[in-house]
Amino acid sequence: MLDNMIFKQLMKHSFTIPVEVTYPNGKTEKYGNGAPQVKIKVNEKIPVKDLLRNASITLGEAYMDKKIEVSGSLQVLINSAYESANSFLNNNKFKRFLPKQSHSEESSKNDVQSHYDLGNDFYKLWLDKTMTYSCAYFEKPDDSLEEAQMNKVHHILKKLDPKPGSSLLDIGCGWGTLMLTAAREYNMNVVGITLSEEQYNAVKQRIKDEGLEGQAEVLLEDYRELDRLPFDYITSVGMFEHVGEENLGEYFNTISRYLKSNGVALIHGITRQQGGAYNGWINKYIFPGGYVPGLNENLTHIIESGMQVADIEMLRRHYQRTLEMWTDNFHKVLPEVRKMHDERFIRMWDLYLQACAASFESGNIDVIQYLISKGPSARTLPMTRDYMYKD
Repeated sequence: MLDNMIFKQLMKHSFTIPVEVTYPNGKTEKYGNGAPQVKIKVNEKIPVKDLLRNASITLGEAYMDKKIEVSGSLQVLINSAYESANSFLNNNKFKRFLPKQSHSEESSKNDVQSHYDLGNDFYKLWLDKTMTYSCAYFEKPDDSLEEAQMNKVHHILKKLDPKPGSSLLDIGCGWGTLMLTAAREYNMNVVGITLSEEQYNAVKQRIKDEGLEGQAEVLLEDYRELDRLPFDYITSVGMFEHVGEENLGEYFNTISRYLKSNGVALIHGITRQQGGAYNGWINKYIFPGGYVPGLNENLTHIIESGMQVADIEMLRRHYQRTLEMWTDNFHKVLPEVRKMHDERFIRMWDLYLQACAASFESGNIDVIQYLISKGPSARTLPMTRDYMYKD
């Protein structure tokens, strides 16, 4: 009885939009003014002790197991919960510290492979043709996802102001679009590094297919173990979110070590302006070992590693739109996904995409590009930012 009362109070104060909640006893309650924008059906009792232990895991698993069903947009519902000061996502009564994450080289390899080695065929279903699994860059309102992903690649490379024949290291190279574009269109000598066997095999084949064997190379190893000469430029997209809070300093020190004097790096990743954070459900089901660092945290590590900041750009709204497009694509190919995965996985992945879109929409997280140099800031770069936008 007490659990029911507390859970109803939790629902009553958790959203900024009108919602309708149907409880396991069949009784329906409406919260907020106006017609419900989203309807929630609670099929089984949710123990409050589990919510207090970790609300994100408890509610995420309840949705995956159909203990909770939602009619309407998950993104709208979760964004509303982020915007409510009294929701379980913001109220300190429902937050807890997570145990320290392990990020040995072996655990990092397992973490990466658990997500990225779901199979190239799975990602091909809902990513665009570039197979780019990170925030796109929408220069025009009507850019397609593929156009926006290529915009992002060129936006990153232009920020480096690269010279033909120079060397580039791409840490966490994904399926290779950025590094191979740098080789093919900017005449750079590139090395990509990944821990995903699926990505490694795909990039290796692309290098062969595009005739770039003498100019591009991909390595399957931990970024901390690279035994190469320093590079003129370094890029790293969507990588530092996976190294763990305790290894952020090592990550930026490694970048500094691999950069030549006055070298330039573009680091692109998810960052919280409010400070670093874990998410229990994301850590358990999507990105094991994941940690979203705070803006101040990253800046401190950059400076302590002997580098300086040349430019910072926030792309929060771009990632929201990217995730919304991925969600639409995912929904369109559900018949094909069902041939690969069960309904619990599908509900998990749908929740992941829409929850992340909501988190960016609400400003709970951001994605930021850090343009940094080894030595005085931007010593080798043009005096103004105009060069970043020239064809």
